[in-house]
Amino acid sequence: MEKSSKLHSVLRPEIRDSESRREMGVSSSFKDQSHTPSLTRKPWPYTIYALLPIAIFLLFFYRLPLLPPSTDQLPRSNRLILSASVPPSLSSSSFSQEEKIVNEAPCDYTNGKWVRDKLGPLYNGTTCGTIKEGQNCITHGRADLGYLYWRWKPRQCKLPRFDPNTFLQLLRNKHLAFVGDSMARNQLESLLCMLATASTPNLVYRDGEDNKFRRWHFASHNITISVYWSPFLVRGVEKSKTGPDHNELYLDHVDEKWGNDLEHIDMVVLSIGHWFLHPAVYYEDDEVLGCHYCPGLNHTEIGFYGVLRKALKTALKTIIERKGANGKGTDAVLTTFSPSHFEGDWDKAGACPKTQPYKEGEKVLEGMDADLRNIEVEEVEAAKGIAKQFQGLRVEVLDVTKLSLMRPDGHPGPYMYPFPFANGVQERVQNDCVHWCLPGPVDTWNQILLEIMRRWQIQSWVEE
Repeated sequence: MEKSSKLHSVLRPEIRDSESRREMGVSSSFKDQSHTPSLTRKPWPYTIYALLPIAIFLLFFYRLPLLPPSTDQLPRSNRLILSASVPPSLSSSSFSQEEKIVNEAPCDYTNGKWVRDKLGPLYNGTTCGTIKEGQNCITHGRADLGYLYWRWKPRQCKLPRFDPNTFLQLLRNKHLAFVGDSMARNQLESLLCMLATASTPNLVYRDGEDNKFRRWHFASHNITISVYWSPFLVRGVEKSKTGPDHNELYLDHVDEKWGNDLEHIDMVVLSIGHWFLHPAVYYEDDEVLGCHYCPGLNHTEIGFYGVLRKALKTALKTIIERKGANGKGTDAVLTTFSPSHFEGDWDKAGACPKTQPYKEGEKVLEGMDADLRNIEVEEVEAAKGIAKQFQGLRVEVLDVTKLSLMRPDGHPGPYMYPFPFANGVQERVQNDCVHWCLPGPVDTWNQILLEIMRRWQIQSWVEE
């Protein structure tokens, strides 16, 4: 019963109790297959079966937050999502279905298409206080809000709508860290905004220029979520006006700004890519290995593909050695490269002009975008084989490259600044065609992250 109860706390929405869904106005194809005992012979079984749901009801709600957040400022279509749902009944058939899910091959979320979604996002630009100014497209005056009403539909399976309560339950008493470049921060702020619809995140630490190191605490579930600025994952010196005009990377040393905290991190989400395109000099064993685009320096040009691979190897190896070898374990997820969508000059009006996703087959993943994504997937697969030697150490790839490639409409563009056309359309205007509006397509990354976590948790219970 205990194992079954745990499993039901992470059941997919489509297989929850049908009666609960009728009360919420949602239909379900799931049918409870448990058999009602005969009541004509013995009254005691009837009494037990009558009291059991009540006991489970009380147990469930004492473990979850009792009150949903205020929805006064949320879009009308999203208010139903935040209402408290009735817990599912505990039938043996549900356990077998979840066990079947674990035994099947994981869903391939990389292949699919964007389809219209009337519900829209869980949050908007005014209900979440953690959105970076440059990605707050709604409050900056973007009028074409059609980009908010799409959802990713995988070919082989269903991607459920993000459930903040389930995410909070799975992360209870843990520390989740996002480590990497500004795309890691983009994904982090998306997650915080979605979780804030169910529980309030309290900022408990901040440091560095542009708040590059921050930490929040969810008192409701004793959860810590942090972000670490580390655009190379390995130790690096960023180019600056007062220093070198190129980056310097030390490929065999992890960046200890996050490496030193691994002991206190239960789950880490890594994200790198765009910073490797900049000019840089690379070091290994404290000697110059080569460089990327360094005219005037007497170094061998070696590009950045092999360098990114080495940096990933060092980061994943460090996580495995420090967390796996001491038996504490952790979960490591790598979010793959997110393509940009510049069309022309970055400072010219219409740099990312699309207002709808690409249709299936209209855009092909190729060139540098495909190469970077493939390197990242390969390195995660290699790390998986090593991680299997240690109990409680799990490594997974969060492959978002293709689904992100299909969303040229989801970038801030000129709305990285407030009301850029208040004084008329300007020929030159700074554009952001790299990061994502919040809310926006980046929210889907966290939908898939939740499914990875859900599968991990169910698998651990089935194996107990």
